[in-house]
Amino acid sequence: MSENKIPEDLLKIIQEREHFVLLTHVHPDGDALGSLLGLAEILASMGKQVLPYMDEEVSHLYDFLPNIGRIETNLENVHRFVEAAGRDVAAIALDCGEADRLGEYKDELLKISPFLVIDHHLSHRNYGDLRWVASSCSSTGEMVYEISEALGVTPSYDCAFSLYVAIATDTGSFRYECTGARTFEIAGQLIKCGVQPEKVASFIYDNFSKERLRLMEMVLGTLQLKFDEQAAFIHVTQDMFEQSGAASQDVEGFVDYPRSLKSVKVAIFLKEAKNDLVSVSLRAKGECDVSEIAKVFGGGGHRNAAGCRFPGLSLSEVREKLEFAVQQSLRIYS
Repeated sequence: MSENKIPEDLLKIIQEREHFVLLTHVHPDGDALGSLLGLAEILASMGKQVLPYMDEEVSHLYDFLPNIGRIETNLENVHRFVEAAGRDVAAIALDCGEADRLGEYKDELLKISPFLVIDHHLSHRNYGDLRWVASSCSSTGEMVYEISEALGVTPSYDCAFSLYVAIATDTGSFRYECTGARTFEIAGQLIKCGVQPEKVASFIYDNFSKERLRLMEMVLGTLQLKFDEQAAFIHVTQDMFEQSGAASQDVEGFVDYPRSLKSVKVAIFLKEAKNDLVSVSLRAKGECDVSEIAKVFGGGGHRNAAGCRFPGLSLSEVREKLEFAVQQSLRIYS
């Protein structure tokens, strides 16, 4: 079966069940939130009872998404919803490449049966009872649109807006390699539902705080070019967050700035977290596959966008490990 073909069993469960818990990965991006809220709208329009859940507060960067306030963050309310539904319930994880990224309560959430997974990550690690993984799709938002079409559901404006945000953010506003002809076809259909591309772009790119701008100045000041200027490293520390007054979510998109340099093939952004953790975002252009770099360190993602995490290591220790892996990758693809 082609990976782009939706499994019939998945569609059957969506049609037959009446109660759904929708999930996505921790530290969600636009695709995660857009596909979550988009599918919630589709199911609700079919008369289903839907509970979108995350085990953390939603980033203020996405306050503009329709119905963002409906996302539940209390696990006890998930338990109550599932108990009330009895056997007539299913869980659907969206844009989540591995079970660990469901968050602290993944073991509890995975008990919901059946557990369905809809994802487009190249490095997807199988979990759940039934999976639709289509790495050739630009985004999970694109996949959710395909589901709406297969079910004969015309997206509402709120649904279309959320799915357009999902697609636009994961394709870098239709600039990345993952963007295909079908991506533009779907975007066109969402525009027919009332979505205004310029309005979405303004929400995504013209909606930042002055604290974020202060932080960006500090982070870009850490720029270092390596390996004949083919690799660019930047980092952020907890001190920078405190000095700027910015929130941890404000760094979203920072890695794209060093990636934009003409000579750079790989951009690496190291983020120092409060809990003795360093998280890393990797971006590439051209042939270099950063998902392979991320896999070395237990992470994953896409060919041109990936990530990994390093618990218990300092920024300098993580930087040293990454420099070696990036250098090896550049040699392979040079």
